[in-house]
Amino acid sequence: MYEKLEIYAIYLTKPLSRAEIEKALNIKLSKGIETMLYAEIAESMITYTDFDVLTFINWKKDDITNVLYVLGIKDTDNISGKNICQDYPIEINSALNTLFTIDNQKITLKERSRTSLLIISHVISQSVALEVYENKLSNYYERSRSLLDESDTFSIFKRTKFAKFAKQLVLIRHDMMIDLYLLDKPNIIWDNEDAEALYNKLAASLELKDRFEVVEYKLNSIKDDIIMVMDLTNHNHSSFLEWIIIVLIVIEVIMGLMEWFGLK
Repeated sequence: MYEKLEIYAIYLTKPLSRAEIEKALNIKLSKGIETMLYAEIAESMITYTDFDVLTFINWKKDDITNVLYVLGIKDTDNISGKNICQDYPIEINSALNTLFTIDNQKITLKERSRTSLLIISHVISQSVALEVYENKLSNYYERSRSLLDESDTFSIFKRTKFAKFAKQLVLIRHDMMIDLYLLDKPNIIWDNEDAEALYNKLAASLELKDRFEVVEYKLNSIKDDIIMVMDLTNHNHSSFLEWIIIVLIVIEVIMGLMEWFGLK
């Protein structure tokens, strides 16, 4: 048996609810790996994760465009140019000597199974979502550089700006840890050695853990820089307040002396 499939995962800038997808496509979604939802439609499959990645397995390009249009995703003719997406060829080859092989060009399975396709979809979805965070981090780097340049001059309003930015960095790291499950293997693979091997191999091929660690390191680096500047700003703010107090004391002393000598 030989079969060729194509998996196409796309990040949706517009989050969708389970009910919206079911109503729009007239399908019933079931729970897959972790919080992933999926539906099998004839020989095709569609999955959706709570980090807003929609994945199509064995769908024609025109059908994908129609589905996105029905779901309210605009400009579907140029969807790959506006949305972050990844695709990966899958081959089913019963003559394969092992259960699967993975390289940079394709994924080859000895046999087609729902579990294998869900695992592949899960890992590809994580890769797409991680790319979203990688792109966000590039923007944060630009913003952090701008804030660091502004730190040369003192302003009492900058503390709030730095604090908000630091909070955003913490939140994006929290989202990565909670939403992507990159540091934890899916529960389904603990009792299935073949599924675990497929997950580990594909995750390693897409360098999920390494990419996550790089993003996390960069986030922590930016956060440390911002916190350092916040400490400096707080010190400058404290010094500013101290000088105001000193000036007020001096003014009060001068006024007291003037009153004492009858100059007022």
